Amino acid sequence: MRKMSLVRIIMPLLVLFAFSTSSAQAIKVEVKQVDGNWQLFRGGEPYYIKGAGGLGYMEEVVERGGNSIRTWSVDDAQEVLDKAHELGLTVMMGLWVQHERHGYDYDNEAANKAQLEYFTKMVKKYKDHPALLMWSIGNEVDLFYSNTKVWNVVQDIAKMIHEVDPNHPTNTVTAGLDEKEVELIMQNAPDIDIYAINTYGEVGIIRDKIRASGWTGPYIIAEWGPNGHWEVAKTKWSAPIEQTSREKADSYFKRYNTHIYPDQEMCIGSYVFLWGQKQETTATWYGLFSNGGQSSEVLDVVERSWKGEWPENRAPSMDSLSLDGQQKGDDIYLIAEEMYSANVFVSDDSNDKLKYVYKIYPESTNTKAGGDLEKEPPAMTGLIKKNSGETVTFKAPKEEGPYRLFVYVNDSEDRLAYANIPFFVNPRDKDMPQSTPVKMKTRELAIPE
Repeated sequence: MRKMSLVRIIMPLLVLFAFSTSSAQAIKVEVKQVDGNWQLFRGGEPYYIKGAGGLGYMEEVVERGGNSIRTWSVDDAQEVLDKAHELGLTVMMGLWVQHERHGYDYDNEAANKAQLEYFTKMVKKYKDHPALLMWSIGNEVDLFYSNTKVWNVVQDIAKMIHEVDPNHPTNTVTAGLDEKEVELIMQNAPDIDIYAINTYGEVGIIRDKIRASGWTGPYIIAEWGPNGHWEVAKTKWSAPIEQTSREKADSYFKRYNTHIYPDQEMCIGSYVFLWGQKQETTATWYGLFSNGGQSSEVLDVVERSWKGEWPENRAPSMDSLSLDGQQKGDDIYLIAEEMYSANVFVSDDSNDKLKYVYKIYPESTNTKAGGDLEKEPPAMTGLIKKNSGETVTFKAPKEEGPYRLFVYVNDSEDRLAYANIPFFVNPRDKDMPQSTPVKMKTRELAIPE
């Protein structure tokens, strides 16, 4: 059982003394240029966003050194704002603008009007909450879209906010950064104060690209994290190859400390993704926590980046995983119902006792786009035959098709390292294809001690 932190003990007591938010006054937030650098100010004081994208584990945002959370909609907004305020966090409140890819028609003026009226009510309802940091108008409405009228609708919402709520700036979030979209937003949505970008493997080029696009105002990295599942190498059967938790930790460290934080001229902060867990391609791809609530080694890197120091006890680190003598990234073919072994190499800075859990899943077929809800495939049973820690022996599944072997390694404080390796099962009577190594990128950066 993980030890209870001081924050978790004290915060419930502070709630008893928190003043009523129904009578609270808004804290003014604004963006200004100071000596040529864009800065966010809250209550007259500089405020650099060390943000987490997600609504779970808010206490841990505080523990790890963060100061803000991001939502994508106003669902449960009162509860979210109140809890954030109790913890001393701010909220970038999302207004979920409908997506063309979900069937919304931006030529339907009646629908546009109804959407605007709804958002007007929401802005009026929450604009004076002291935890509110800014309004985020739409998330990736540009994904697979064709009707650029969406930016006129975004402008109508942003203009309304400036009229109704003079205390909080606006942003809109795009999927990556495209120069044409920057032009469209500058031209059609001039009431957008801050450009916000969801970016993963391309975070390193945003600094130069946003300047080349002509945007001269402040920007936020609204989501950032590991290499996206669309950005990585794939097996011959099109299974994307996921980074291990150690490889993700390396890339998170580099992305924040080399690309995001150093742009003090225009970047006013960021929201790391995902502060929680979800099934998206796999159950581990984006979450900084497991579905059981264990924190991964990536979270230690986030804490080091935000606070400048490591946690007292760091999570175990996943160095490598091999299957039948082949490495993650190889095209690995197994024979149905044959026995195989896999080996994992893990280190732990505190020499904690480690617990190894192995699971086999069929490759997910319920994949979506843009973070839409996916269903996790069930783990297969009866295949793991011997678990001796760093080595596991298992029987290949009976049915032909693609699978993944997952390994989860927990320390005594329920911190986690993980990896998975895709493989393909062929029936006994079928000629086996030759396994082919896939050239993988080396680690981006060794994490400092």
